Amino acid sequence: MESSHLWHAWVPRLVGGVAVFLFCFSGNASAQAVIKVDDTINFKIGFLLQPQADWTQDAATGGYQQNLFIRRARLLVGGQLTSKVTFFFETDSPNLGKTVNGTKNISPAFTTQDAYLEWKASDAFALDAGLIFIPLCRNCYQSAGTLLAIDYGAYSFLQSGPTRSVVGRDTGFQARGYLAKNRLEYRIGAFQGARDQLSRNAFRSAGHVQYTFFDTESGYFTTGTYLGKKKVLTIGGGYDVQSDYKAFAGDAYFDRPLGPAGALTLQGDLIHYDGGRTFDLPRQNDYLVEAGYLFTKAKVMPWAKIEGQRFASPHESQDQDRYQVGLSYFQKGHNVDVKAGYGRINPKTGRSTNLFTVQFQVFYY
Repeated sequence: MESSHLWHAWVPRLVGGVAVFLFCFSGNASAQAVIKVDDTINFKIGFLLQPQADWTQDAATGGYQQNLFIRRARLLVGGQLTSKVTFFFETDSPNLGKTVNGTKNISPAFTTQDAYLEWKASDAFALDAGLIFIPLCRNCYQSAGTLLAIDYGAYSFLQSGPTRSVVGRDTGFQARGYLAKNRLEYRIGAFQGARDQLSRNAFRSAGHVQYTFFDTESGYFTTGTYLGKKKVLTIGGGYDVQSDYKAFAGDAYFDRPLGPAGALTLQGDLIHYDGGRTFDLPRQNDYLVEAGYLFTKAKVMPWAKIEGQRFASPHESQDQDRYQVGLSYFQKGHNVDVKAGYGRINPKTGRSTNLFTVQFQVFYY
């Protein structure tokens, strides 16, 4: 049977089956379970599980690679050690069961996704240390459990390979705080980056500043959509540099309930990358725009995502555009949801390809 026939035969059944399961998942999301040792020491445990099915068209043959796998399988542990010191640790077993280039990734080792301590002197100043998200753009340090679309932007972590980072994260130290009645947030840090043979080269530096109107935002991770629970307008900008490599970004986020009927979410990110003489990362301008409208009573959100990659000379032939539209059902907000999407990649040269994805999420933390 052709792959396209398989898509039409099985995807509606898969979506329907997941939807039935979600409707049968009764009860309200419970409060976070906390293990309390004493008045200052406590711990909490959570998890993120994202089973996924996708059909990815191959540009050379036109056929579809088909995978039923787990996009993310994460264990989250956080807590407080003193009145001023907290920690967060997260593991992941990404793409569990997915077959790439003929090899099935069925038994990967757990990886450390995030691991940091935070010493907080006040709302205006805290120091993070460990394996930390690089604060380049809003989408660059967004929670995987609260994404609006099915996944992050395609170009949000292009610096990870050259800088020898892990999906946008690097080891280092970061100062973070809130000013102007918690409306102005800053993050600035020094990170390991790529090292030379004797590890004597300059460290990596990165930072991000954002200002929030209406309701304030706080927390280590940014949110992809508040599902109508907040009225937010945030504008920000960031940088990431090491030696001759540099990246600059600007971002904007808007989330607002529109009466009892629904809520609108918009996000835009623009990133300029230039590897210079330091990294093999061609100079380019990349963008991400995504939008969704939540029908509150139905708990359904149609959404769209547009991305583009524009290279400087002499790499213009590598330009491409990406489009994705989808539908999400938030049975318990971000705790339990299902998303289905159709995407298309249009390169400047070569064949355009399609992508069909269905993702189920269970998230608790």
